[in-house]
Amino acid sequence: MQDVARTAGVSVATVSKVVNGHYGVSRETAEKVSRVIDELGYETSLGARSLRSHRTNIIGVLVAEFEPFSTELLKGVSAAIGPTGYELLAYSGGHQGGAVGWERRSLSRLGGTLIDGAIIVTPTVVDARNAIPVVAIDPHTGPTDVPTVESDNFAGAVLATQHLLGLGHRRIGFLGGRPDLESARQREEGFRHAMAAAGAVVDESLVLVGGYRPESTEGPARELLTRPDRPTAVFAANDLSAIRTIDVAHDLGLGVPDDLSVIGFDNIPESVLSQPPLTTINQPLHDIGATALQMLVTLLQGREPEQTHVRLPTSMVERASCRAR
Repeated sequence: MQDVARTAGVSVATVSKVVNGHYGVSRETAEKVSRVIDELGYETSLGARSLRSHRTNIIGVLVAEFEPFSTELLKGVSAAIGPTGYELLAYSGGHQGGAVGWERRSLSRLGGTLIDGAIIVTPTVVDARNAIPVVAIDPHTGPTDVPTVESDNFAGAVLATQHLLGLGHRRIGFLGGRPDLESARQREEGFRHAMAAAGAVVDESLVLVGGYRPESTEGPARELLTRPDRPTAVFAANDLSAIRTIDVAHDLGLGVPDDLSVIGFDNIPESVLSQPPLTTINQPLHDIGATALQMLVTLLQGREPEQTHVRLPTSMVERASCRAR
């Protein structure tokens, strides 16, 4: 403010009044001060703004890491935030999902100082006792009072399994997701439901945890595909795991889909670029992000959302990674 006051030829008190929207400054002087602020490229400190008004007008999207799933959700939030009048802060603690309770630490660091509310993506823990309004995407397993948004993971898994069954596969491997997430539980439940409905036996030795990450999928995928009685198809609980399974198959000299059919879940942009392009279950990631934003803005306005737990539909995307047995 001293720099602005010196350049504009006014007092620091006058600059303070203009910045804070107080009375007692002529329109001409206010316009001059505002012009100098723009010319100097200055902006009000978010921390100082929050101390004065207890609001920053910023919404945070907190993620474990910036990977394809969270990035697509972030695009949905970003596309929808314009009309709300809020700004967006994307934040990752850099722990890559390896630390339980990371979202609590992030909320403690940012809540009320830099952000007015938060959208938390795939939290390890959902705790209703937050200082600011929170909406969770793809929530942790267990009951919660926090509003949540997710896709219909169960129905999507049924679709994926039925697709493989319809192609004649009966010996199907399943690479599950992160065990603490509700989405992983629902996808495995959908797989088992579809198998049972078709009268197909689930070989429990073919049901392994991939963990939603390529690195953690490598070992289980290799274990499945080096068996003498390996599966003829693999349903991986997300696209990153499915793509890594295809890579492992190629490393082992197996052709996809000639020797092995692979199906994923998410329909991230990378799925169409895999070799071959991945058959997968589409969950509307942009819509999920936009829906979470709308719910959070409603909470910030002091109102309750019409729905506190939203589930959006999934659909099949057929490409080239599956074939009839």
